[in-house]
Amino acid sequence: MSKPVVLIAEELSPATVDALGPDFEVRTVDGTDRPALLAALASADAVLVRSATKVDAEAIAAAPLLKVIARAGVGLDNVDIKAATAAGVMVVNAPTSNIISAAELTVGHIISLARHIPAASGALAEGQWKRSKYTGVELYEKTVGIIGLGRIGALIAARMQAFGTKIIAFDPYITSARAQQLGVVPVTLEELLAQSDFVTIHMPKTAETTGMIGAEQFKLMKPTAFVINVARGGLIDEDALYDALTAGTIAGAGLDVFVSEPPTGSKLLGLENLITTPHLGASTDEAQEKAGVSVAKSVRLALSGELVPDAVNVAGGVIDPYVRPGIPLVEKLGQVFSGLTAQSPLTSVDIDVRGELADYDVSVLRLAALKGIFTNVVSETVSYVNAPLLAEQRGIAVRLLTDKESPEYRNVIQIRGALADGSQVSVSGTLTGTKQIEKIVEINGYDVEVTFAEHLIVMVYTDRPGIVAVYGREFGDAQINIAGMQIARHEAGGKALSVLTVDSPVSTALLGTVRDAISADVMVEIAITE
Repeated sequence: MSKPVVLIAEELSPATVDALGPDFEVRTVDGTDRPALLAALASADAVLVRSATKVDAEAIAAAPLLKVIARAGVGLDNVDIKAATAAGVMVVNAPTSNIISAAELTVGHIISLARHIPAASGALAEGQWKRSKYTGVELYEKTVGIIGLGRIGALIAARMQAFGTKIIAFDPYITSARAQQLGVVPVTLEELLAQSDFVTIHMPKTAETTGMIGAEQFKLMKPTAFVINVARGGLIDEDALYDALTAGTIAGAGLDVFVSEPPTGSKLLGLENLITTPHLGASTDEAQEKAGVSVAKSVRLALSGELVPDAVNVAGGVIDPYVRPGIPLVEKLGQVFSGLTAQSPLTSVDIDVRGELADYDVSVLRLAALKGIFTNVVSETVSYVNAPLLAEQRGIAVRLLTDKESPEYRNVIQIRGALADGSQVSVSGTLTGTKQIEKIVEINGYDVEVTFAEHLIVMVYTDRPGIVAVYGREFGDAQINIAGMQIARHEAGGKALSVLTVDSPVSTALLGTVRDAISADVMVEIAITE
């Protein structure tokens, strides 16, 4: 069989090709040569680009075999995500590859503005010794305002605190607890602009954020203040910035990004109180290598039918960062669920998502649940691509349900199903605490709170004195160490459910012995695979 074709349309690090491995035919093309690109896409299963190659609707239409578009970087301005989704093509990027490089460049701009480093260097190169002209300011005890306290904003906060600055931030989605954790004071945008000596913006470019720093905002700033943008061109109104710099409304600015790149003919270029760099946020050896390796791994996953953590679209919709932590949780719940259904064929499955998650597109959790359910029960490799087909082939009806009401947990996800013998099975889970720990919180209507382990034993029996000692002795005699245990019941003397986490697999024979010893209604071992 021929190997899948991976097309590299721009120069990427050698480590990128190494990360792809030997399973693909790697071809190259100049992505800026439009006719050559369209011709090469005709036989491509995947295409890797940076920022110069335009993967628009025309390019996608020219690629009938295309399954994944990989952008070795953060931004996706050059990829038509809507057209890709409509064509069933996955789009992936490397969202964390350049965050350190971008944060360090921001700090470089701040220091350069404070000490006039580029201008002083240029003057000295021309033979001018003008020490007094380039007197700067210290960063110590200055106020740095960060607009957008995401991953890059948080890195900048940590780095600028080392200079003895006060950090304030505006981010409508950051909690006060998170801000406190970062040592940052949350403020309104107006307060940030009025108080800051240095303002740095780190927001995504959307209809709402385009031009968010304009003439009115500059009027709120100190005349001694500086503004820096290494995020996206257009977040700062360039005409308003020019007016503010030439009128002395603010002291200076640092730009790494522009509305039009390169900014040929921009009136901003040449202003003495503006420092510029040619979109260098990701231009470090380390960032380029991390980006290439990251998307190469994503391409491998995508072409093998696996879910890609850095995919920005899957199953027709965007995977929101708030949803992503739930994917591995639901996969594990699916494995527990399938372990509980061994006594009879499954006829239907409901994936019920409750809480704040219901405000998001959670269609990917349906795929995760099905993948988990079938992972340990079919001979073929189960992926996010073939899991729905496996359910369809077995006549299993699958529904995804959502409800914003979740009385006990911020979010809870339940997988429940009907079996051919008329019985019902369910398992629920949630993510708890700042570390988002995965826990089982319900099994077949019994409330529990159990962290996942590689080996779980679930038992249902009639509650009576001494029964824990019985199965504890049986496992102990077999050298099976019980790492954790929880028992749940509805009433004394009724049925009880016990969940054990153990350090090693349990033989079928031992399970049978324990079942007989305690007259268990249910006795199953469930092995959780990552």
